[in-house]
Amino acid sequence: MPNASRIELHPISQRVQAQVDGTLIADATNTIELRERGYPPRHYFPREDVRMDLLTVSETTTYCPFKGHTVTFSLGEHWDVAWSYEEPMEGMEAIAGRVAFYKEVSE
Repeated sequence: MPNASRIELHPISQRVQAQVDGTLIADATNTIELRERGYPPRHYFPREDVRMDLLTVSETTTYCPFKGHTVTFSLGEHWDVAWSYEEPMEGMEAIAGRVAFYKEVSE
């Protein structure tokens, strides 16, 4: 698997939260921490633990050769605060449909 040395996925059972401008947008005790060489660790939240009702799909899309194409989300005037890999590449299925944020707070 080409991703094995570059990306590691770790289930996290401690509480992790994400806020945008003081608004709690995600709160979970079962995230997957993705560690990718050269990038800060990111927590991928299950959708049921994310206030999806507050997020709107933005026009921004990105592509990672190791994970695939993203869907990006905005919160009001805060553009592109989160993203999700709806159909990630082989080996990254564990993060499918989960939501990651640019800013998160661990407890």
